[in-house]
Amino acid sequence: MEQIKQAVQASLTLLDCSDKQISRVLTEAAGALILRQAEVLEANRLDLERMNPDDPKYDRLKLTEKRIEDMAGDMKQVASLPSPLWKTGLDTIRPNGMRIRKVTVPFGVIGIIYEARPNVTFDVFSLCLKSGNACVLKGGSDADHSNRILVHILQETLEKNGMNPFVCTLLPPGREATKTLLQAVGSVDLIIPRGSSALINYVREQALIPVIETGAGICHTYFDKDGDVEKGRAIVNNAKTRRVSVCNALDCLIIHRDRLGDLPCLCSALSGSKVVICADEPAMDALSGHYPANLLQPATPESYGTEFLDYKMSIRTVASIDEALEHIAMYGSKHSESIISESSEAIRLFERKVDAACVYANVSTAFTDGAQFGFGAEIGISTQKLHARGPMALPELTTSKYIIDGDGQIRE
Repeated sequence: MEQIKQAVQASLTLLDCSDKQISRVLTEAAGALILRQAEVLEANRLDLERMNPDDPKYDRLKLTEKRIEDMAGDMKQVASLPSPLWKTGLDTIRPNGMRIRKVTVPFGVIGIIYEARPNVTFDVFSLCLKSGNACVLKGGSDADHSNRILVHILQETLEKNGMNPFVCTLLPPGREATKTLLQAVGSVDLIIPRGSSALINYVREQALIPVIETGAGICHTYFDKDGDVEKGRAIVNNAKTRRVSVCNALDCLIIHRDRLGDLPCLCSALSGSKVVICADEPAMDALSGHYPANLLQPATPESYGTEFLDYKMSIRTVASIDEALEHIAMYGSKHSESIISESSEAIRLFERKVDAACVYANVSTAFTDGAQFGFGAEIGISTQKLHARGPMALPELTTSKYIIDGDGQIRE
């Protein structure tokens, strides 16, 4: 595909760009986004018209003045961060006088496949450019109008600053473009999928080039027998209702059976957002008469291990922290897990034994987001263990190479 070839050529020009140039482009692009937000919102409106407002993806697709302001703010923050490139790790001199350095360098061309999330367009561009990479974007058809105006703004800003506009390339929304991108061996260095488990599985199975999985988030919060009920109430409500369509939203509340009496209080704020609760039998008994009956359902086997992405969650009652850990190990996706407890022993056990990218103690899982960790906008939350794990920002978008300096050394 000609667009991918253009992106490869554009990536080579970035090697001659200074960090100052790159930061200026990012700052100007953020300003252009604010100035042209009326155009962006109109394009987004056209996309929203084609989607059912009851679709959980509707919230991800929707742009508002506040969300555009946040996108611009995240881009400015990335511009202000130090460059992750040419950082020296290993620096050693061998007995024969060779100096060996291991330094961080760009991947080159990064392909991003994402669904109805137009904000990803700006997030990905800012992180890729700051780390010296060209990006090839494959957005979903649901957000095509939004993505096209955003990329247009970015390419205009690049050209205005004397840079190759194909540093940011948007592919057509059809499936054929996805297939081409996944098979672009020798042109695209890395693929990062952002979206549903179905999308991630498809990319993993079909890609012929390396993939970093930004896995689905099946997130649990365990309310321990020593948990503080007021902290728990606030954390559960925030983790579930802040934004239900994001991967760090709460899917299952696990509660120690000794604290079932506090369950109505823990769930009280959820009813205001009309959260449907799928409760096991002990939890159902505890909530009956204290939570709207029309929002209360008996849990089924499918209630666990499900990423709801909606105003819905499950509750599981356990007899011990060990049983909670077993449940998380069986149903979790290694994304984000939290414990609410005042017991330092329980917290240490939870933090040590839970196998997840992000493990929280007395904190909402809603913070699994690069901007909240101070990394700038994140390109995804990696749930795998090779190369990167957790929120991926600038350092994770670099690879390394060895530079060896000498003075005529030869090997015997």
